[in-house]
Amino acid sequence: MSGSIHITEAALASLIGLTAHEIPGVVGMAPANLKEGLSRVLGRANASDGVVIGKDGGGQYTADLYIVAAYGVSIPTVARNITDRVEHMVRSHAGIELAATRVHAVGVQRV
Repeated sequence: MSGSIHITEAALASLIGLTAHEIPGVVGMAPANLKEGLSRVLGRANASDGVVIGKDGGGQYTADLYIVAAYGVSIPTVARNITDRVEHMVRSHAGIELAATRVHAVGVQRV
């Protein structure tokens, strides 16, 4: 007997959001929906907020992360660290290869 495992987009978004919170220089996530207001920083309780899961033309998952960075950090370095860590975690914990991981720094905040 064999079965299959289905990972929902919501579970994938939560895994990605929790992983992003672990990266030094990330203050929190920002709502991807502009109606909610980009000034609101989301904490760990809303792990999947600030993460948008999509699919490319070939049906592979993509991830867009909307972060608020700590003041004084190198945003390109933080974005690279997020991308590397998220892609590794998704591959090793969910068995999914992301087609694209895009980090959008939508704000900077003093910690």
